[in-house]
Amino acid sequence: MFDKLGSVIVAKSKLIFAIYLIAVVLAGGIGSAVFGKLDSGGYSDPKSDSAKAFTYLTDVFKVKDPAVVLVVETKDGITNPSAIASATKLENQIKTESGVDSTLSYWSAGGAPSLKSTDGKSAYLFIYSDDVVWDNVQSLGKEIQAKYDGKFEDLTVYASGTGVFAHAINTKISEDLKLSESISIPLTFILLIFVFGGLVASAMPLLVGVSAILGSFLVIYLLTLVTGVSIFALNLITGLGLGLGIDYALLIVNRFREELHAGRSVDESIKRTVNTAGKTVFYSGLTIVITLAALVLFPQMFLKSFGYAGVTVVILAVLGALVALPALLMILGNRIDKLVVRKSSITPKEDGKWAQTARFVMRRPVAVVMLSLVILTVLAAPVKNMVFSQVDSQVLPASNPAANASRIISERFPGQEGNPIEIIVPNGATMGTQINQYTNEIAQVPGIVRIGDSQVSGNDVRVTAIHSMGPRTPAAEVLIKELRKIRAPEGTLIGGVAADYADTQIGIAKTMPWALLWIAIGVLILLFVFTGSIILPIKAIILNILSLGATLGVITWIFVDGHLKWLVGDFTVTGSVDTGSIILVAVVAFGLSMDYEVFLLSRIKEEHDAGRSNIESVATGLQRSARIITAAAGLLAIVFASFMLSGVTSIKMLGFGVAFAILLDASLVRALLVPALMRLFGERNWWAPKAMKRFTINH
Repeated sequence: MFDKLGSVIVAKSKLIFAIYLIAVVLAGGIGSAVFGKLDSGGYSDPKSDSAKAFTYLTDVFKVKDPAVVLVVETKDGITNPSAIASATKLENQIKTESGVDSTLSYWSAGGAPSLKSTDGKSAYLFIYSDDVVWDNVQSLGKEIQAKYDGKFEDLTVYASGTGVFAHAINTKISEDLKLSESISIPLTFILLIFVFGGLVASAMPLLVGVSAILGSFLVIYLLTLVTGVSIFALNLITGLGLGLGIDYALLIVNRFREELHAGRSVDESIKRTVNTAGKTVFYSGLTIVITLAALVLFPQMFLKSFGYAGVTVVILAVLGALVALPALLMILGNRIDKLVVRKSSITPKEDGKWAQTARFVMRRPVAVVMLSLVILTVLAAPVKNMVFSQVDSQVLPASNPAANASRIISERFPGQEGNPIEIIVPNGATMGTQINQYTNEIAQVPGIVRIGDSQVSGNDVRVTAIHSMGPRTPAAEVLIKELRKIRAPEGTLIGGVAADYADTQIGIAKTMPWALLWIAIGVLILLFVFTGSIILPIKAIILNILSLGATLGVITWIFVDGHLKWLVGDFTVTGSVDTGSIILVAVVAFGLSMDYEVFLLSRIKEEHDAGRSNIESVATGLQRSARIITAAAGLLAIVFASFMLSGVTSIKMLGFGVAFAILLDASLVRALLVPALMRLFGERNWWAPKAMKRFTINH
C-alpha cells in the first residue's frame, strides 16, 4: 500500500498539493463558523434516571431552569420600600428585553422565603429564556450581564446562571486560545528553525498542523448541526493539531533528508520515506485514534466531543503528513535544505550520544529499572488524595464577574433551596399513602433538611427534597445512592442537580472498564501487527500505565492540594478535580505516549530486521529516533504548556498534564526504561508464535 502511495505522490505531486491547499482554504472558511455553535455544558448522562426526571419536569410539570440568575443586593434590606420600588422597576425593565420569556423574583413571588439571602439584604431574580436553543440562551446571558451586572439605582446586581456561565466560559476559552496560539506558534516556529536547521524545512510542521486544525474545525462545525459539541474541544484540536504536525513532519522530513544524504534521487527518497516513516506515521496515528475513540463510548457529550475532535484532528494530521507533505517535498526536492541557519541539522549520525546512552543503560539494566520505578512511584504517590467533582463556575478566574456572582450566591444563599432533589412518581396520583410513607423514609436520611410540597399534574406526582450539601460533590453522590436504596413506588425517578452529578459519576464508572478494554485490546493488536512481538505491546502498555500514574499523582499534588501555582498560574483550589477532565488528560497522555513508543520501536525493529543484534538494534534505533522523539516531545510540550496561560482551570490542567506526561515519557521512559527492559528481555523481545507472524508487517 505504501509503495503504491509513494509512486502516486511522485507522479502527481503538484496536483495532489494543489487539491490539498484548496481543501484547506475551503475548510477554514466554512469551519470558522464553529465558534458560535459550541456548548459549555454536556456533563450529564442523557439516558440516566435524572435525565428522565428532567424530561418529566419540563414536559409534564412545565418546570424551567432560569437562563440567568440575578442576585439583587440592597442597602437597607429587601423589604425596604425604596428597595422594593427599585427591584420592581428592574424586573419590569428586564421583562421588555428581547429573548426574555418571563421573570420571577422574591418581590414578584410575594416574598417567597426560598428566594432571599440569609441576611435579608439580597434576593434572587430569575430570568427565563423564550427559547431553549443553546446559542440563544448564551446570547441572553451575554446581554443581561452586559446591561445589568453592576449598579441599578440604589441596587447592586450580580449576574449568574446557565446563560451567563456559558457566555463567560466560551469567551474566556476563545480569548485564551488566541493568547496561547499567539505565543506557542511563533515560539514553536523559532524552535523548529533550530531543530530543522533551515527556514524551508521548519515550515513543514505548520503545513501539517494548521491544515489539520482548519479541517477539524469544518468537521466539528458539521457535527454541531446534528449533535452538541463542547467548547473545550477546541483546545484539544489546536494542541493535537500543532503537536502531531510537529511530530509527523519531523519524522517525514528527517527520513527524506536521510535518504537524500545517502545519495538517492528525490523520487526514490520520497518512495522510501513514505514506505518507512510514512508507515510509522500511519500506525502511530492509528494507535492514537484507537485510544481517543474510547472517549466516544462515554455517555456524556463533554467526553464524546473530545473523542470526535481528537479522532478527526489525528486522521487529518496523518493525511497531511502522509500525502500533502511528501507531495510538497517532491516539489521542493533538494531545496528542502535551503536557507540553512544551523548546519548541524537533525539528520542523525550512525553513532552518537544517544547510542552511547543506550549502551550505558544496557550495561546496568537492573539498576536503571529499579531507580526509574522508584521515581515513578514517588511521583504517583499523591494520587491517593484525588477527589472528583464536576465543572462549575470555579473553573473561571476568581476575578471573572460570573465566578464572583457564583461565589456570592454560595455565601449568601448557603442552603440548597434552588437545587432540590426532584422525586417524580409517574402515575402516582393514586398512591398517596405509599408516597407519604416513601417521603417519610427519605426525610430520615442524613443530609436531607426537609421535604417540600407535592405537585400533581395529570396522574404524575412531583415531590422535592432539600439537602444540606453542595449538589456536585462526592457527599451528594453518596446521598443519592442512599436514597435510591429506599423502596420506592413503582417507576419512581430521582432527579435534580445532585442526582445529575451522581448519575454522571456512575455513568463514567460503568463505561470506564469498557473504554479501558477497548484501548488495551486495540493497542495490543496494533502493536503486535507493527512489531511482530507479543512481549513488546504488553511491555508498552505497562510502561504507559506507570507513566500515567506518575502524571496523575503530580496533577493531584498541584490541582487538588494547591501547590506550584507560581508555575501553572493562579486558580481556585477546590480540593477536587473534574472527573471528565482527568479522563481526558489520561487518554490524551496515553495516546501520545504510544505515539513515541511507535516511533522508537519502528526504528529498533527496522535495525533488528536488518540483522543487527538486540543490543545494537536498540542502540542504533535510539540514536536514529531519540533526537526526533526528544525534539518532538519538547515542541509538543510547549504547545500544550501554553494552555497553562488559560484562566480556565480545566484547560490549565489539560495543558500541564499533557506537557508533563510527554516530557516524562520522552526522558525517563523512552531514554532509560525502554532500553533497560529491552536489554533484560534480550531476543525474547521479538518472540511470537510462528502461526501469528503472518499477521505482521515488514519494516
